[in-house]
Amino acid sequence: MARKFNIPDYYCSSLLGRLRLTACNDESRTPIILPLGRVCFKVARHFGFCFGVQNAIEIAYRALEQNPGRGIFLLSEMIHNPRVNADLSAKGFKFMRSSEGGELISFSELSPQDVVVIPAFGVPRETMEKLQARGVTTRCYDATCPFVKKVWARARQLGEKGYTIIIHGQEWHEETRATFSYASSAAPSLVVRDLKEAKILAAFLRGQLPWSSFVLYFSGRYSDGFNPPEDLKRLGVVNQTTMLAAETQAVSAVLRQVMLELYGEAQLVEHFADTSDTLCYATNKNQEAVKALIESGGDLALVVGGYKSSNTSHLVRLCQSRLPAYYIEDAQEIVDAASIRHFDLDLGRVITSRNWLPLGSKEPLEILLTAGASCPDAVVDEVIVKIAGLAGVLDRLPKALEAFSAKD
Repeated sequence: MARKFNIPDYYCSSLLGRLRLTACNDESRTPIILPLGRVCFKVARHFGFCFGVQNAIEIAYRALEQNPGRGIFLLSEMIHNPRVNADLSAKGFKFMRSSEGGELISFSELSPQDVVVIPAFGVPRETMEKLQARGVTTRCYDATCPFVKKVWARARQLGEKGYTIIIHGQEWHEETRATFSYASSAAPSLVVRDLKEAKILAAFLRGQLPWSSFVLYFSGRYSDGFNPPEDLKRLGVVNQTTMLAAETQAVSAVLRQVMLELYGEAQLVEHFADTSDTLCYATNKNQEAVKALIESGGDLALVVGGYKSSNTSHLVRLCQSRLPAYYIEDAQEIVDAASIRHFDLDLGRVITSRNWLPLGSKEPLEILLTAGASCPDAVVDEVIVKIAGLAGVLDRLPKALEAFSAKD
């Protein structure tokens, strides 16, 4: 039985509670159909809050409950969702760092009586050392996702066996910064952002690019004392847990192939560690569910989640490859049936699109819907209600859910 977390009710689903229960209990990838006359929602079988996020939120609220009157600090955003972080701030949490690592509150302001909560992404070893030096304990309030810690353990194992650690991740992301810190304490480490960079790294290994230009491509993303010609003779790959699974596999395949070419099949195991994929189960499930959602067909897709969320952005990319897709934080981004504000991943900013909801072009209009691992179910509810209202079918929603519940 899945663990039940103690999180505030207002994050939970009021309309789609039954759908959420079905999504958790059904291991298939088949989308859940919610017909509402003029529009029909196809909802990904797996979406929304994952284990690590629920665990982090539970720990944060427990810290508040158990420490009345004390200073309560978060080392950065708890998760990449603006509603959750705004709520924590309103409850009294003080954020010490921005998502990008910029200082908001100095460590010098902390006292041993203060409570510091480690966010779901984890924090670098150096940060923990600073806290310990100030006598601040975080032992009871470490909300680091267990799957992130699993990556750290895998990196340590690779280092102990003499492999250089290649981290597939976004170097600016809090999780990757933390993973790099732990990995580089165990072995030479390098962050590779994507498949394009993996191919560049392969070109260096093949001698197609001179080592003298290595810094031009990977500056600031390798450990102290990194010596490319020597340190890239034995490789093992781990990743930021929220990356696109197919890309991590492709990165590993590119590096494995070049090591095979250089050292041969007989010596391959000495030069490339056969690491298993270190994405978390929720990331894998959500991505596979979105692939099935896309295959089922639809007219447009909505992906709901914080604009800083890595795992949500990958769901958007999957949808964009096949149909119009809109990345929104919440229902407020839906202005009306004629315009919608959404985050453009290529431009890196919010834009407004027109005529995004072509009501009347066909019936039913099929809308694919999913949400990132840090998005509360309540936010997904609000999106459905908003669109149902725009389509004039809000009155159909209770009956549709009732029929769905009875069928389930």
